[in-house]
Amino acid sequence: MQNFKTLDDINPAGQRVLVRVDLNVPMQDGRVTDDTRIKSVAPTIKELSDKGAKIILLAHFGRPKGQFVPELSLKAVIPALEQALGQKVAFAADEGALDIEDDLNSLSNGDILLLENIRIYPGEEKNDASFSKKLASFADLYVNDGFSVSHRAHASTEGLAHHLPAFAGRSMQAELEALENALGAPKTPVAAIVGGAKVSTKLSVLTHLVEKVDMLIIGGGMANTFLAAQGKPMGKSLHEADLIDTAKNVFDLAEKNSCEIILPVDVVMATDFAENAPNRSGDIDTIESNEMVLDIGEQTIEAIINKLNDCATLIWNGPFGAFEMKPFDNGTITIAKTIAALCKEDKLVAVGGGGDTVAALNQAGVSQDMTYISTAGGAFLEWMEGKELPGVKALLK
Repeated sequence: MQNFKTLDDINPAGQRVLVRVDLNVPMQDGRVTDDTRIKSVAPTIKELSDKGAKIILLAHFGRPKGQFVPELSLKAVIPALEQALGQKVAFAADEGALDIEDDLNSLSNGDILLLENIRIYPGEEKNDASFSKKLASFADLYVNDGFSVSHRAHASTEGLAHHLPAFAGRSMQAELEALENALGAPKTPVAAIVGGAKVSTKLSVLTHLVEKVDMLIIGGGMANTFLAAQGKPMGKSLHEADLIDTAKNVFDLAEKNSCEIILPVDVVMATDFAENAPNRSGDIDTIESNEMVLDIGEQTIEAIINKLNDCATLIWNGPFGAFEMKPFDNGTITIAKTIAALCKEDKLVAVGGGGDTVAALNQAGVSQDMTYISTAGGAFLEWMEGKELPGVKALLK
């Protein structure tokens, strides 16, 4: 368990509390289309409000690059935020001067004030100390509830923690506890599933994990690069021929660390990358020059399930195939359902993260059964790489 303070360590009644949240949500025609991130921070905001804090929300939206951009104003998020919280949220309309004293002075205990897109201020992304001090002057306490932005050393994610007593919000707390259980001090044996298109995007993840886990299950396009490194034919399959030597180095590192690497032994092949394209299943050695791998086969699915039955902890990032197209979603969906069932039976602690992984779990209808799902993108990936996250480090006692 990491050594950080939480909401349990403060009595916020009557105090101004700066709360960093992630409200960078997808929008269309001025309306929020996915409120997952809003719902994830709502418990922290509601708890502070119920305890009588004067809450000042800090968040970003898009990339305004240090200047006010009307289309990137956070004001549009307020209706969805109010719906999730069940109470009114005031807005500090500001175009870069940070002149919000009147807004702050109008706060009563339990009130919530959302500041304008924090990235309109040049000092935010520069993590400027004077800007951090200016923000800190608005409040008595600082709460970071935005794990998904804590891989950035910005004023609102890292700088503030040096000027105010700093605490983890409930979403941050849950994320850190789940990640600690998954890789910090996990029950063994530990497995990791790493899928997706390219080895190049997750090379640091792979080299870190082979030193941490007992078995590494590789899927998706990146598995093809490892199979090519073993001399298997790839046909038209997505793979990175220039990284074959890199894949061989990962094999060597895994052997050195007694980490078993599990790759497909049979696959589903097609000549076209399209929904319901004519396809066949076969041994990995039978891929023809005009075919591409789009999913794992039944033997591989069975082998992975057998391995998972022997595991106590699992980290999952990335699908096994082109899960967005039928019938090439079979491998990913079947394994997702297996993992969920093991979690429900308390036989497995499973933490999943990354956009495609979350989408696959939702598609399989098992998101609620996982031990924990991280909605963080870059921060989750950097954690899997073993990197120190500045916003998290700043919270440690």
